[in-house]
Amino acid sequence: MDLIPGLPNDIAIECLIRLPIDQFSKAASVCKTWNGEITLPEFRRRRKTSGLTRPVLAMVQAMVATVKKPQGDSTLSSTQIYRLSICDPENGCWYDLPPIPELIDGLPKFCRIVGVGSDLVVIGGCDPITWRVMDCVFIYNFISGTWRRGADMPGQQRLFFGCGSDSDQVILVAGGHDDEKNALKSVLLYDIVKDEWVTLPDMVMQRDECKVVFHEGKFHVIGGYPTWAQGNFEKNAEVFNFATWQWSLEDDSLSANNSPHTCTEGDDGRLYMCQDGDVVVKEHATWQKLARLPAGISNVAYLTACQGKLIFVGSAESDELHSVYALDMSEKVRAWTKVETPDEYSGHVQFGCYLEI
Repeated sequence: MDLIPGLPNDIAIECLIRLPIDQFSKAASVCKTWNGEITLPEFRRRRKTSGLTRPVLAMVQAMVATVKKPQGDSTLSSTQIYRLSICDPENGCWYDLPPIPELIDGLPKFCRIVGVGSDLVVIGGCDPITWRVMDCVFIYNFISGTWRRGADMPGQQRLFFGCGSDSDQVILVAGGHDDEKNALKSVLLYDIVKDEWVTLPDMVMQRDECKVVFHEGKFHVIGGYPTWAQGNFEKNAEVFNFATWQWSLEDDSLSANNSPHTCTEGDDGRLYMCQDGDVVVKEHATWQKLARLPAGISNVAYLTACQGKLIFVGSAESDELHSVYALDMSEKVRAWTKVETPDEYSGHVQFGCYLEI
């Protein structure tokens, strides 16, 4: 059956891949043939190859309610119910994703989110009412505009784990701690296409609050700390080699014993992170200062790279409004530009991820 009557299917596909992001769910509902084509992984790859994918920032963000304040006081009162907020940095558009049908009381506390292809995956966390540790996996597809349930994360209870993806098919979950606050060195791999979990060999070290980055074609588990250290972060990292099915230790991966939660891979393949009021970049084996953080910002919630820019989310104090800034890497004189953010999207950000859809 022709995708578009009267047109060769190759030309019809070229038409479909040029649809705006917010029209894909409508297009997928036109007929089974369109739905089958639009939901194929090859459809997104063709969009990406053609330069038609668009950046999207997803954040686990507290809902806030605007309250009348004295003149000069711009603070907001927060309900501390978390939802998924989306920022399209190209046009400054902000919106909420539909809530997860099974979680009417908001997102799990301390859940992790990660982008894989056209999917946004929510993993783990605590029930927002009972604080029960959850092993649930929920997947939102931007093309169909719908949620589905993934296979539950297997094994023992796990919180504050590292989580990252290859942006194509698999997610790595590493470390964290169990229900008795014991740091873990166990690792799981989730295949979103097969909806299957695989247990990988344990890391060399226990790593609570570590960061997972897919860098140079391999998963890097950066920093974290063992049970007996409690917040004293390691500077090293571990790299998993799929060919040998083994971990290798990378000493002094970080320049300081700080939390690696802002560490991210840039469009140029280099690693970036925030440290002591600066954005630093890893040049070969050493970290170099790139730029100061925006004036007055001391708390960093999230850092990512986005089409030649660094996108930063942070606040002056932990209880103040969160702001978004962009740093254009192509400019010789690098200066932060504040991204227009509506008040309702200024709540506390727990976690974030970047997708191209």
